Amino acid sequence: MFLDLHEIIEVPGGQVPFRCELDQERLSFPTLEAFRGPVTAEGMVKNTAGVLTLTADVKADMLVRCDRCGKPFSLCLAPRFTAVLQADAEDMDSENVFPLDGDGVDVSDVAETCFILDMDQKFLCREDCKGLCPTCGKDLNDGPCNCKKQIDPRMAALGQLLDDIQEV
Repeated sequence: MFLDLHEIIEVPGGQVPFRCELDQERLSFPTLEAFRGPVTAEGMVKNTAGVLTLTADVKADMLVRCDRCGKPFSLCLAPRFTAVLQADAEDMDSENVFPLDGDGVDVSDVAETCFILDMDQKFLCREDCKGLCPTCGKDLNDGPCNCKKQIDPRMAALGQLLDDIQEV
């Protein structure tokens, strides 16, 4: 959604509210099963002493897969973002500085980018998720598996020496 800011660019204290729906396809990631509704951003662009600041609240209700055990679970995210909007593209090194497009900005693009950058790298169904057994694939949250503990192949020769000593 393109937001025209020409009315507040030269007016300190000016503000423009916005509300938009974000592109779910752009926000998708490998463990996302589905969005449970529209992903929305609502906020305000303010001119504070000549600096344009965009503040937005994003709301996303999702069904995601746990990165450890693979079970799907519901996750509601509602992060708040603040970004600085600049006309010149010289200082765009910071992740929260975005360029103006003429006298406006694509608030959907800014909100989507901030949402992606703020997202966790892994999603867990619970903080103490134990994951799956690497040998048999049993969900260790349901209890221990019956797999025999594997010996590190680098230590196998030492294990054979111990077995030889015990036989003597």
